[in-house]
Amino acid sequence: MIKTDGVVLSAGLSTRANAYKMTLKIGGKTLIENCIENMYDYCAKIIVVGGFKIEKIASLVCKYSKVELVYNKNYNEGMFSSVKKGLSHVIGEKFFLTPGDYPLISSNVYKSLQQTECNIAIPSYNGIRGHPVLIKSGFISEICTNPGYNSLRDFINSRSYTIVDVSDIGILLDIDTEEDYNRICQRYSSTKSEINKS
Repeated sequence: MIKTDGVVLSAGLSTRANAYKMTLKIGGKTLIENCIENMYDYCAKIIVVGGFKIEKIASLVCKYSKVELVYNKNYNEGMFSSVKKGLSHVIGEKFFLTPGDYPLISSNVYKSLQQTECNIAIPSYNGIRGHPVLIKSGFISEICTNPGYNSLRDFINSRSYTIVDVSDIGILLDIDTEEDYNRICQRYSSTKSEINKS
């Protein structure tokens, strides 16, 4: 099995959510805990990149032996600064990368992506691309140093990649606003109810 690391971006300001997103609860666990646990079995190491209010997630992630919390002092410069900070700590042959506000990505998505043998794999639900992405670590130097890239999307769009169709809408569901949070909580509750009935 190829050694794969995970990178979780959790440094943002949460300005549109009227709350610090990473500590919002879904199913009795915070967003950051859900995100970590969904990828946990498919990663040798998980790098959580913190910035704004990093102390609030430090106490949550310390219980996970695979997690390394790193501080992006430049978090005000935007998400790409956190991408590059996280990638500087990757040692695996490949890495998953996802923002920390995607709490409903199922473990099966990580499994499906890991089974591909391509350089870049992106999950898709009903034709719409989502998170996480899986990328070979040999590209890290290019991602971090090419002045033509202002985002990870710039890099991905400059390369060929493989789309992996999945049946999990969770790859599209992030939390930007209070309305997003309420909607995702409702989806989580209804999904659990269906599982309990079956």
